[in-house]
Amino acid sequence: MIIARLIADPETLGDNLALAMEMIEARDWEVAGAGMLEFCTNVLELEVVEGNPAGIRQILDQCFPDSDLLLSTVPFETPRLFVSDMDSTMIGQECIDELADFAGLKDRIAAITERAMQGELDFESALRERVGLLKDLPEDAIRQCLDERIRPMDGARTLVATLKSRGCHTVLVTGGFHSFADPVADLLGFDRVVGNRLGLHDGRLTGDLVGGIVDSSVKKKVLLEETARLGEDVVSLATGDGANDIPMIESATHGIAYRAKPKARAAADGWIDRGDLTAILDLYGIARDDWVFD
Repeated sequence: MIIARLIADPETLGDNLALAMEMIEARDWEVAGAGMLEFCTNVLELEVVEGNPAGIRQILDQCFPDSDLLLSTVPFETPRLFVSDMDSTMIGQECIDELADFAGLKDRIAAITERAMQGELDFESALRERVGLLKDLPEDAIRQCLDERIRPMDGARTLVATLKSRGCHTVLVTGGFHSFADPVADLLGFDRVVGNRLGLHDGRLTGDLVGGIVDSSVKKKVLLEETARLGEDVVSLATGDGANDIPMIESATHGIAYRAKPKARAAADGWIDRGDLTAILDLYGIARDDWVFD
């Protein structure tokens, strides 16, 4: 059984659902049920027997443009582990790009960031190149950047607080920097932070990184370690937007791409293209009366 839950334009929902069901049945797959969730009446649930997730995903993506969607081959239940990327996922910015603006290098560094997120550049090499360009930037620029530029993504605090209220362990894992991730995690309520560390000396950036690099393999490792700690049958959720998040997204029970680059979106079990981060709560069937507005 494949269970698909989606949020789409209510004005075209009926016609698009009819088209999707016709396309599914044309492949000799059986639609076992279709209807709106009782406690989240904006969410359509579709159950398909003997289909395959990739085929169902393709059909629903075609029939429901600008939607929020999550596919599952197991019954939905609230995740007990939530692991998320930070930049452009839990916050609306790329920290290194904003920090680069204080050095007059935003366009140059942002171009490297974009290519890395698209999967066109080796992550570690791209990261070291960008950090090197920030050499001698005053440490005070980090605090100024946090205060003036960095803002949570809409729905981030409610998503984290609601999941935690239901017993979920939350981890912020980023290819960015603890200098940003620690304050963001405190603001949003994450239980653990994993990130890179900027080299500092005499109040200025050295242009180097301290310690190991948090890349795609580390993100996946964190998710698997936390899963093992909580129990191998634990339901896990991972969110991200770039190529660096793909192994983590693929390793979770449910991987959701948030307004993501094409490669990350294609690798995920679902995506948020329409709403904010609270759409994830809707897709899990968590009634809005149970949301925690922290």
